[in-house]
Amino acid sequence: MNRITQLFNIKYPIIQGGMIWNSGYKLASAVSNAGGLGLIGAGSMYPDVLREHIQKCKKATDKPFGVNIPMLYPNIEEIMNIVVEEGVKIVFTSAGNPKTWTSFLKEKGITVVHVVSSSVFALKAQEAGVDAIVAEGFEAGGHNGRDETTTLTLIPMVKEKIKIPILAAGGIATGRAMLAAMVLGADGVQVGSRFAASIESSAHNNFKQTIVNIKEGDTHLTLKELAPVRLVKNKFYQDVQALYEKCPSKEDLIALLGRARAKKGMFEGDLEEGELEIGQIAGLIHEILPVEQIVQEMIADFKAAREEKATFEF
Repeated sequence: MNRITQLFNIKYPIIQGGMIWNSGYKLASAVSNAGGLGLIGAGSMYPDVLREHIQKCKKATDKPFGVNIPMLYPNIEEIMNIVVEEGVKIVFTSAGNPKTWTSFLKEKGITVVHVVSSSVFALKAQEAGVDAIVAEGFEAGGHNGRDETTTLTLIPMVKEKIKIPILAAGGIATGRAMLAAMVLGADGVQVGSRFAASIESSAHNNFKQTIVNIKEGDTHLTLKELAPVRLVKNKFYQDVQALYEKCPSKEDLIALLGRARAKKGMFEGDLEEGELEIGQIAGLIHEILPVEQIVQEMIADFKAAREEKATFEF
């Protein structure tokens, strides 16, 4: 056991990212049943939908699972109350100040983890009393840090500053990457893109197929004026780039983005006009697989890499 498997009472230190439009109860329960920690992505759910997914997840697994809550979203108080009412034991918070909700959740006996993109924010999260942090590098899909710090450099810098457990995120889809992150100082990993392209992911099959087809260089971090997000270079992305050539205002970008753009792309499968969020590591994902197979392949790859590197001599 290590600090992460002990903290969450799970078999493997693999956490599934709570990705919007991908992370419903089917994905979360499958990851938990496979020995990791599944997370329901509350960011794309109305409060009543979140409650339904929590209830279904409790029926689908007797293992620990959690909820990822981006704190920028509306209805945040209602969402937090639902988590408490439904007896959720683990909450991952992101996109906001960890001080706002950590004490509220911890008073209810909930384990709290906060997602950060720098050692400065990792320290703030530790001071706020969280139980662990996710240090997410610039390679990650979805919303991202402004500083573009890669996972390779972020993990040791965070490790140098904090004492609580660290989960590495961004660019991790294999057991070898998991081993590398743990050698750098992480206690476990959070995996997003690899699980987005799973059978149990709630994303549209068009989006899953896009992930499989992506090559190196097919994603880009953009929209920093709003909230940095890594996107697939589809028509919507090209429209954003064309607008940038005209030196747009923040309002111009908001107007182009409109409403429900991510839902249109990832959940409804509109590959032209939708916002398609995925990590750089998608270039290494070549097939849509069941969650159990993904987890077992990661563990086998981790063990093989560990044995292989143990024979190195200088």
